[in-house]
Amino acid sequence: MPAIVHADLPAEPMRNGFTYQTVVGDKAGTTPVFIGIQTAPPGYKTQLHSHPYMEIITVLEGEGEAWLEDTGAVVALRPGMSLVMPAGMKHWFSSTGDKPLRIMGVHASPFRTVEVHGE
Repeated sequence: MPAIVHADLPAEPMRNGFTYQTVVGDKAGTTPVFIGIQTAPPGYKTQLHSHPYMEIITVLEGEGEAWLEDTGAVVALRPGMSLVMPAGMKHWFSSTGDKPLRIMGVHASPFRTVEVHGE
């Protein structure tokens, strides 16, 4: 497997200033996992969503919070911590600090699939 330099990866613009950098994976599904770095500007909040597979997010930089359906609680996010979410668990996360929140998401699937739910 080649070395991947995150700074060399293109950032795909999403909604409201959010960006996504694909680290491992492609649209053809040629890898067994899909990994990406998500950067959320201060004040950004994802939609309530889930994935049809396990997702693991690791906080790289910044501060935020996440809501997880299994506990119904809001969890503070900070660098050096990970959340492990089973398939189908509804969740959201937001950037609460004055700097962007950067997280790495590992999707236990060859494809990144996001199922959005009403808030």
